[in-house]
Amino acid sequence: MTLRFARLSDEARPPSRAHEQDAGFDLFAAEAHTLAPGERASVGTGIAVAVPEGHAGLVLPRSGLAHRHGIGLVNAPGLIDPGYRGEVRVLLLNTDRAEPFAVEVGNRVAQLVLVRSEAAEVEEAADLEPSARGAGGFGSTGA
Repeated sequence: MTLRFARLSDEARPPSRAHEQDAGFDLFAAEAHTLAPGERASVGTGIAVAVPEGHAGLVLPRSGLAHRHGIGLVNAPGLIDPGYRGEVRVLLLNTDRAEPFAVEVGNRVAQLVLVRSEAAEVEEAADLEPSARGAGGFGSTGA
């Protein structure tokens, strides 16, 4: 499988894996932004991607940024459908209550994972088949 991409700005860097066996492709900032404590921002990567048919692209946070700086993604995971050809933007959130976080051009800000996706038919039913969990919601499986 091939992930095709196009550069939309001179600052763009190609998605890349740090190690051959890594599941995710690092995504890099193509614009600088400083996030104040509690602030969220849309940071451009300067690239567009062609997610292969039958797949979806999931934009996921980087654990190192979360651990060291409290940086997460507002909509984790972000979803890139196969037909989307616009710029990949990352919706960062600074959860630190005291320290701002500076994003510089070229910083790794997220990762992109490709997963298989199957289109399902939608069918309305008067009742659904019973399951062991039933209607149990948040916290219903234990602590």
